[in-house]
Amino acid sequence: MYPEVLLHIDGAWVKGSGGADLPVLNPATGEPVGRVPVATRDDLDRALAAAAAGFETWRKVSSFDRYKLMRKAADILRSRADEIARVMTTEQGKPLVEAKGETLAGADIIDWFAEEARRAYGRVIPPRAEGVWQLVVKEPVGPVAAFTPWNFPINQAVRKVSAALAAGCSVILKGPEETPASCAALVQAYLDAGLPKGVVNLVFGVPAEISEYLIPSPIIRKISFTGSTAVGKHLAALAGKHMKRVTMELGGHAPAIVFEDADVDLAAKILSANKFRNAGQVCVSPTRFLVHESVYDAFVDKFVGFAKAVKVGNGLDKETRMGPLANARRVDAIEGFVADAVQRGAKVRTGGKRIGNKGFFFEPTVLTDVPREARIMNEEPFGPVAPIMPFRDYKSVVEEANRLPYGLAAYAYTRSAKTAAAIGADLETGMVSINHHGLALPEVPFGGVKDSGYGSEGGAEAIEAYLVTKFVTQLGV
Repeated sequence: MYPEVLLHIDGAWVKGSGGADLPVLNPATGEPVGRVPVATRDDLDRALAAAAAGFETWRKVSSFDRYKLMRKAADILRSRADEIARVMTTEQGKPLVEAKGETLAGADIIDWFAEEARRAYGRVIPPRAEGVWQLVVKEPVGPVAAFTPWNFPINQAVRKVSAALAAGCSVILKGPEETPASCAALVQAYLDAGLPKGVVNLVFGVPAEISEYLIPSPIIRKISFTGSTAVGKHLAALAGKHMKRVTMELGGHAPAIVFEDADVDLAAKILSANKFRNAGQVCVSPTRFLVHESVYDAFVDKFVGFAKAVKVGNGLDKETRMGPLANARRVDAIEGFVADAVQRGAKVRTGGKRIGNKGFFFEPTVLTDVPREARIMNEEPFGPVAPIMPFRDYKSVVEEANRLPYGLAAYAYTRSAKTAAAIGADLETGMVSINHHGLALPEVPFGGVKDSGYGSEGGAEAIEAYLVTKFVTQLGV
């Protein structure tokens, strides 16, 4: 059964004060499975007041006690992984195995930040004069407004909430309206671990109205957003107007480069698995496949074979390896990308069409001979479509990889240590993975450059965005 979804404000689960709500659809059927409440400005005012009071409580809790509570929350989340996975698959569509993996990974992320809470060290600076102490102290920045997307309803929220809590901040989490119950389950794990009221608040509603109300509030001191580049730029500008600290994890268009000396079997296997994971609705999904002309045909044949073997269906079915897209808009968008590419001369090697008339399914699709002018070569597709193009030399492939304003992730396959070192240095992205897919682990940085945003949501760097540096100098008397 799909759970009732409520707002969480000041320690209580409540309905929106205005009584409005929105449907939550099962993307495998297109049918509603529940409702999500819409927060009003009165609800947001109560959440802001709660976050302000919760911050004053939580900032005084020792880092060691924050650590213990967070570790307990991680254990609670793990214990509920099977239950949460079914809810996530119902509202988001991804296969059960991916939903459970995301939930368990969320618990690992909580554990990581719990440990980081104990290691937010300052330092002592040697003075120039006798009797002077010069101290660098790390303090929590204050209440945080966090905005998270639907494609990874736990994975994206848990990074923001856990980093904030580890630093001693309170949070207002604006969860995704398409996948609200998964987000609520994460919050419930924290509450059941003993988190004081007001420290985490969860709201849903009209995204633009919520962001434009929360960000200017003097109570909010830090913004974290994951989503599209267009929306991210708007929110960053709004935050800048009010001098708010910001972390932005935005869109990408990841090149995947296969050099002439690569292990083609390995490259095709790993890249196809990651292309069709979550139906391609992944910000770091490989999206532009650039393959050396000497191994191009072999790679295409192997990749097409993997794509044809993907079992598409309801994520609740054990045999399913790719579920539906999130909504009808995504299906229309992917159809548009394919039609545009074909009109410009691209060839559909497999797929290319929506599946059936129930739910939001689309075939795993491979395109070849895609011209650079095609939309899919310039706009983030966010779906199960792989355009594969040949390249001739190192210089041209680097130019193509760096051509777009995006810079989130990139992939490369080569047996040459020299080529691996060169491509790792030459790609203009925040993350580069060579000969494997090694991104998004709790302990490694996660973030982009250029139009893909700034700041990190992983590794030791992530907690720094939630801490301010205070300098205290004192002369003994």
